[in-house]
Amino acid sequence: MVTFNTLRWSLERKLITAAFCLALLLMVLVNYISYQNATQLISSAARVKQTNEILTALTHVSESLTDIEARHWRYLLLGDRTELARNDTAMQRLTQQLDDVQRSLSNTKVQEQRLDFLRTLVQQRQSLFEQSTTLTRLEEPGRNDLEQQRSLLSAGHPLVVQANENQHLIRKTIAELQDEEEALLQHQVEQSQVDSHNRMVIENLGTVLAFIWLLSVYVLLYRQILKRQQLEKIQQKLAQEKELGEMKLQFFSMVSHEFRTPLSVIISSAQLLLENLRTRIEPERLKKLTQIQSSAKLMTQLLNDILTLARADAGKLECKPELIEMQFFCLNLLEDIQLFSEHPRTIQFKKLGSSTYAYLDERLIYSVLSNLLSNAIKYSPPSSPINFTLTCEPDLVLFEIKDRGIGIPREEQAHIFEPFRRGANVGNIAGSGLGMAVVKKCLDLHQGELTLESEVGVGTVFTLKIPQPQKHGLFH
Repeated sequence: MVTFNTLRWSLERKLITAAFCLALLLMVLVNYISYQNATQLISSAARVKQTNEILTALTHVSESLTDIEARHWRYLLLGDRTELARNDTAMQRLTQQLDDVQRSLSNTKVQEQRLDFLRTLVQQRQSLFEQSTTLTRLEEPGRNDLEQQRSLLSAGHPLVVQANENQHLIRKTIAELQDEEEALLQHQVEQSQVDSHNRMVIENLGTVLAFIWLLSVYVLLYRQILKRQQLEKIQQKLAQEKELGEMKLQFFSMVSHEFRTPLSVIISSAQLLLENLRTRIEPERLKKLTQIQSSAKLMTQLLNDILTLARADAGKLECKPELIEMQFFCLNLLEDIQLFSEHPRTIQFKKLGSSTYAYLDERLIYSVLSNLLSNAIKYSPPSSPINFTLTCEPDLVLFEIKDRGIGIPREEQAHIFEPFRRGANVGNIAGSGLGMAVVKKCLDLHQGELTLESEVGVGTVFTLKIPQPQKHGLFH
């Protein structure tokens, strides 16, 4: 059988497993974010390095252009032809540097256009250098080489004007390339810082959440261990109580068996003596025999009540309902009550309702009604009648017992079902205080309900309501 505790432990195990898996997932996510952060840092460092390489390459391009310009002018001014060879070498180096810039340049259309424009300007400048070199080699009559070179150096010469414009455009284009790359570098650095900060925050937050979650799992596990220990203690205590209840039941069964036979002998012997000596001895002695018989009956009832309570505490008291003819059952009960009473009492019985039969455990209901009727007789004046009403319906059996006795104080009505509990106003009336506890145990097995109306000095009314299985599906 699957119990509530089993379901609860199973649910807690599932919750703990889910929490542990979620904590692992959170840790994996944190590690993934950390990996992404490291990857982003490496990528940002690579982009920064690439941008720095571009800036360095552009600086080298600018230096090479300056070097080419200087060598060309030295050739024009000094006529040193070795500068032409060096100039060609510098141009080859410049072309290589432009190729390096092309490979490292950020993949933007504007930058590519600028670099293509710079290549065009460099080729144009190379063409201007070649034109000026060609002009210096021409011989003009009446003029020497120095004069030819000076005429080329004049500010108004078309080649000089074009060279100046070309130089201006080259410097401007290189400056634009550098500015764009520096802006890109600044943006990359700032974006890298922002991304790094965000990922660091997420990583730290994820670590804290993972720690909190693992701590929660630990607390949950600890609580489960405590609950399991408590449950084991409760189960151990219940097992001990069950064992103790069984030992009590065995003890009371043995005591009841050992005392029942001699008590029956005492009761029957006292009854025989009363019948045979009623006309032969004085009333005082007959009264003693009556007291002996009453005490023996009280002892028998006490043993029966103790045995019933012991069985109920041990879980051995069972309810086995059978179909009973209720009016016949009640009349037999009243006959037994009158037979065992010291003095005959007037009990007014009334049967109501449309049904005659009911499903009840005859033994348990007999114990309930006999205890209530015995109390009504015991705690009411001998001259006052007792009303016993049976209402039998298809879905409900109702018993009502009404006396005009001493009543039950209001502050004690909530405690009448406690074993050995007796009212403060019972005086010297004999009793064990177990009868109402037996009534409660037997009535609970029928899933019945008992209501009480009592007033001190006026009387008491007990009403028992027992549902029937045809409507409620009980006793199955």
